[in-house]
Amino acid sequence: MKRLLLTGAGGFVGHHTLAHLLKTTDWEIVVTDSFRHFGTSARLRAVFEELPQHRNRVKVITHDLNAPIDYVTANEIGQVNYIINMASNSHVDRSITDPRPFVENNVALQLTMLEFARNLRDLEVFLHISTDEVYGPAPIGQDHEEWSEIVPSNPYSASKAAQEALAISYWRTYDIPIIISNTMNIIGERQDVEKFVPLSISRLLKGEQVPVHAKEIDNGWVAGSRFYLHARNQADALKFIINECSKRTLRYSEGLAKPERFNVRGEVEIHNDDMVNLIAELMGLEKSSNHVKYVNVEGTRPGHDLRYALTGTKLFGMGWNPPVPLRESLDRTIRWTRANPEWLL
Repeated sequence: MKRLLLTGAGGFVGHHTLAHLLKTTDWEIVVTDSFRHFGTSARLRAVFEELPQHRNRVKVITHDLNAPIDYVTANEIGQVNYIINMASNSHVDRSITDPRPFVENNVALQLTMLEFARNLRDLEVFLHISTDEVYGPAPIGQDHEEWSEIVPSNPYSASKAAQEALAISYWRTYDIPIIISNTMNIIGERQDVEKFVPLSISRLLKGEQVPVHAKEIDNGWVAGSRFYLHARNQADALKFIINECSKRTLRYSEGLAKPERFNVRGEVEIHNDDMVNLIAELMGLEKSSNHVKYVNVEGTRPGHDLRYALTGTKLFGMGWNPPVPLRESLDRTIRWTRANPEWLL
């Protein structure tokens, strides 16, 4: 039986990943979280309440990855075959407001995980979860491919680029079997209300307008666009990558010129004002242009990338597709969030 270490398991994407892996694999899973940032024990409780029959396959370790993993904690984790390194602070606005602790946290935790990994004898895959934002904005008609130029626009994306650089250096120097995944915007249940979809739901429930960053062109507004992906679809892609790549050459010593890298994206691009209107439609609200309040990014929103876009050709070509379509994913998220308003506080 394989053993997996999942960091940031109390986070939004982390707990969805844990639930999906419990449902679809027989792996033993060790999870870590500091519960100091945006990870919550409530998310883990929700997983265990949904899947009580799998609780004995999970070991929960509370540890702040800003600090090295001491030998007692390392022994408690034990040998693992796979690592999914998901822990990170991940909000652009907060990184701009107070960049130092944000960047220091993300760099330190990556160094902790890489130092831990280089002492593992049974490690087959170290899957580092990064973001499309390391590439910077995507021009209209151009989607970033794997290994496109790294040009981060704000302290958050720069911290993720730094994590990637550290991972690549440890792949080269210490022969760690690194894989990097770059992922588009993720949605789903129990997401922090600072994120766009729960923020939109919260504002619309109150009868308020949703702020949408946009650029004014010829007396009209062009909103930013994204490829949205449900967290369970993201988890499914990560499991697919591990299963496929654990059979492959991954190490520098085996002749690779670069580590493996995969873009993970949803199936359709949507402008953010259209996303608000789709949310409103699924909430049963009347169609109205008043749902959106455009916020001009010119001179007021430094570090904002109006358009993010990744190609998904590599992963799709290997046979992976998002199992749940966007509209169904969004409808499921809205219904759950409305039934659980405490997550909008």
